[in-house]
Formats: sequence, C-alpha cells, structure tokens
Amino acid sequence: MTREIIRARAPLRIGMAGGGTDVEPYASERGGRVFNATIDKYAYCTIVPNNTDRLSIVSLDYGTFEAPLDGGPLRYDGNMDLIKAVSNHFGITDGYDVFIHSDAPPGSGLGGSSTVIVSILGAVTEWRGEGLNEYELAELAFSLEREELGLKGGKQDQYAAVFGGFNLMEFGTAGVRVNKVRLKNDTINELQYCSLLCYTGNSRESANIIEAQMKGYGDGRNTDALDASKRLASEGRNALMRGNVKEFGEMLNEAWAQKKRFTQDVTNNSLDRYYKAAMESGAVGGKISGAGGGGFMYFVCEYDKKHIVAKNLKKMGATITDFMFEKHGVQVWRQKE
Repeated sequence: MTREIIRARAPLRIGMAGGGTDVEPYASERGGRVFNATIDKYAYCTIVPNNTDRLSIVSLDYGTFEAPLDGGPLRYDGNMDLIKAVSNHFGITDGYDVFIHSDAPPGSGLGGSSTVIVSILGAVTEWRGEGLNEYELAELAFSLEREELGLKGGKQDQYAAVFGGFNLMEFGTAGVRVNKVRLKNDTINELQYCSLLCYTGNSRESANIIEAQMKGYGDGRNTDALDASKRLASEGRNALMRGNVKEFGEMLNEAWAQKKRFTQDVTNNSLDRYYKAAMESGAVGGKISGAGGGGFMYFVCEYDKKHIVAKNLKKMGATITDFMFEKHGVQVWRQKE
C-alpha cells in the first residue's frame, strides 16, 4: 500500500545583533530591531496520515507520545505541547504519525523550539491545504508558542525560520516587518570564510534569562543596553552591505558587550573564558546566539587566524560546528513510499 508522506524543514538561525529587543514589552514601547541569518542546520517534521483516530509522535529529543484525537483538544502538560497546539488549532481529528528532530540540541541558542513549530506548521498546513503566506505562518507560530503555550521569548526566531536568509527585522505596535538583506556573493563568501560557530556544551533555559531581562527593563536597568543593541543591528547590516566583514566582526564585539548588560545571567565564567580565548587567538568579535547562558557562540575571525581560534576553543572543550549560511526559509515537500 502506498503512503503519502509530507515533510518540512525549517532553518535554525544565528542571532547577530538586536536579540532581546523583539521581546515584549520593549518591542511595543520602544520598537525592536534584530539582525540575523539562517544556517544549514534544521528542524525537521514528517507527517504520515495513518487512517486511524490517533496521533502518534516520535521525537528524537523528547521521546514518544500517543493520544486519541476524538476526545476534544489535547491537554498541555509539557510533553509534545508544540504539536498538540498545532493539532488543536486546526481541530484535527484524522489520525496521523509525526516524526520530528532537530540538528541542534534543546537550549542551543539557535532558535530551536520556534524552528520546530515552524517545521510542524509547514507540514501540517501542506497536509490540510491551509494557504498561509510567510507573515501569516510566522505569526501563527509565534501565537501558538508564546501566547497559547505561554513559552517566553520574542518573535525573531519564528520569522527567521519562515523567511530564511539574512534579515533585518523590525518589531512594533504596527506588527513585524522583515527586510531582506541582499548581500553580494563576495561578501557572503568572505563572511563564511571568516565565521566560526562553536557549541559550548552548556544548554540553558532561555525563559528564565528572558524573564530576568524583562524585569530589568521594567525596572529601567537595561534600557540603554537594549537601545544600543537595536542600533547595532542596523550597523551590522550596513557593514555587510558595504562588504566590510571586519567592521561587522567589531560590531559583534560591541553587541556582546551590550548583551551582557541585559541581565547577569547572559554570561558566566565558562563563556567568558571561551570568549577571552577566542579574542586572544585571532577573533575580531563574537557573541552568544540566543538569550545567553550557554549554547552556541558565533565568531568572526581574521582569515588566517580562524584555525588557531578553533584549535584553542577545542582544547577548552568546545565543539566546532561546520555550517553554511542558508538563503531559504521553511521548505515543504511530499513523498510516496
């Protein structure tokens, strides 16, 4: 018997500057701005209709789950809630099997959970024939993750996973605007050649850091740092538009200095040691990707010192991750087996 399979993949992203200004209430009150780029690491979702009334899920990160779909909305309990939220939103009662996995571990700082829900939505909307444009898909992913499930965070991750590529994103009371940053191939190639991504081995709970950041903003303790980070998002974009990769790297260094002012939980002794070693070995600048506290660090290096930076970080226990920049956002396809 031939079965039709629907697959989707959505790219993870590196946050380059402005991350945190896409979080409420800052985004509505002062306007957020984020510069990011997607990479060739993905969250995948496979859906196979199973001709039953049951939902069956296999996740390489979180295990398995199974439940009937004829008893009303699925209950949120911290187990596979992203898929449950999508299923509840569309009122799905036809049984289906789901297989999901991600190229990055949970808590990596590359936008993992948001990228997962975008991949799920990509597959489900293809299966159900829901015609959503890019903005609608990203906004639905945000609504389900942040509002329906109450998972703290901003908006950049969902939009990056949907749109893909290099983007300067603006957030405010009027909504979200995604400005595609169309770089020359020479610039992308040079940036790729000088870029280094390493996993520090420390996953972290971003919600706690974001909550501390929000409290700091409410108390007026980090407003200047958030404003500076927003400014640097534009400056980083502008440096790359001019083809100046070294200037972009120097912007990352300043962006990291400002990000550490958001809340004391952004960094720790381990991350500080990694950063110091990278800068002393030939990095021009870098920063943690995501809320902070652990996960992936991204550096721009002098072209003839990148191998030295990598060698010294590996000696300290970091894992160097090969990657390429990815110009495409979420992609969906069908397969028969």
